[in-house]
Amino acid sequence: MVSWQTRMESVVRSALVDKVDRDHTETDRAFLRRRIVVGIVLVVGATLLGISLSVKPGDPLFYTLTIALALVWIVGGFLSGPLHLGRIPFRGHLRRPILTPIAIGLAAGGVFVVGALIVREIPPLRDFTANVLDHARVGPLALIVFITLFNGLAEEIFFRGALFAAIGRGRPVLISTIIYTIATLATGNPMLGFAAITLGFVLGLERRASGGILAPILTHVSWSTVMVFAMPPLFA
Repeated sequence: MVSWQTRMESVVRSALVDKVDRDHTETDRAFLRRRIVVGIVLVVGATLLGISLSVKPGDPLFYTLTIALALVWIVGGFLSGPLHLGRIPFRGHLRRPILTPIAIGLAAGGVFVVGALIVREIPPLRDFTANVLDHARVGPLALIVFITLFNGLAEEIFFRGALFAAIGRGRPVLISTIIYTIATLATGNPMLGFAAITLGFVLGLERRASGGILAPILTHVSWSTVMVFAMPPLFA
């Protein structure tokens, strides 16, 4: 009889470690085109991100800019070239990753909430975190939730989709995580940079293992859901 520890290890390995077989080879011309598109979109997106979080909480311009940012990531991701949903092994078959990445996202959200209990006791870190959460406290909740989840989906289409593919076979998890973090630091908030480097690494592992963006999208959206509902009350 297989123990629950063995089953858990198998689930984790299939989601984050073991790579499924796939052939996503591109021509040199297509690969170069993808890199050019990714480079341009990265500069535009990072600039918009920095501007959007510099807007005063509650200002309607914030919602316009964040939706525009999400559209930049999405359009740039699909313009770069083909993107794939990916698959992971499950009970002897390759299937679309759904439940496992959602569980990973919720677990990651739980870890961040526990960390927030420590962060709020450290004044400089508490202030950086509160500055970001101010945008989640002001304005219609439904709109805030929509923008948060929409941007999570958009970031995965671009960063774990287009950017990851543009890096090639040489350490794509590490390089994509570093670039994701640098782009996030355009906000000038180190706490967002910390979130980007920790979450981004997990999302990169999912992308490498599954060969697609579905698992990172579901993990990011699940994590964002926990953040948008659980974090603001902790820093009220």
